[in-house]
Amino acid sequence: MEPRHIHTTESCQPATEILARVGDKWSMLVVMLLGAGPRRFNQLKREVGTVSQRMLTLTLRGLERDGLVTRTVFPTVPPRVDYELTALGHSLSATVRVLADWASANRPEILIARAKFDAVER
Repeated sequence: MEPRHIHTTESCQPATEILARVGDKWSMLVVMLLGAGPRRFNQLKREVGTVSQRMLTLTLRGLERDGLVTRTVFPTVPPRVDYELTALGHSLSATVRVLADWASANRPEILIARAKFDAVER
């Protein structure tokens, strides 16, 4: 039998910190899109859809800061900037894909549970 891990604020802090970064709406979507290959900023913006330019910039900077995305600037006129997942980002992409598959498979059950809850809470 495996030893039981005791969850405390301190022991859960690393997971909480990382999940705050990768669990937000835009980061997960950007990681999924970049999992299919490098993208230019405007291409990402089109594919994401409703994200503002500022929010996409902040998302990409955060992912870059955490070592999940690389930003390559090409010296052209105008400058071309590509974003790509790092090896660490690709390992996250696989995890995000599993979570997305779980969410899709279980969405009907979750929607039923929400409806039941909301009916009782009214």
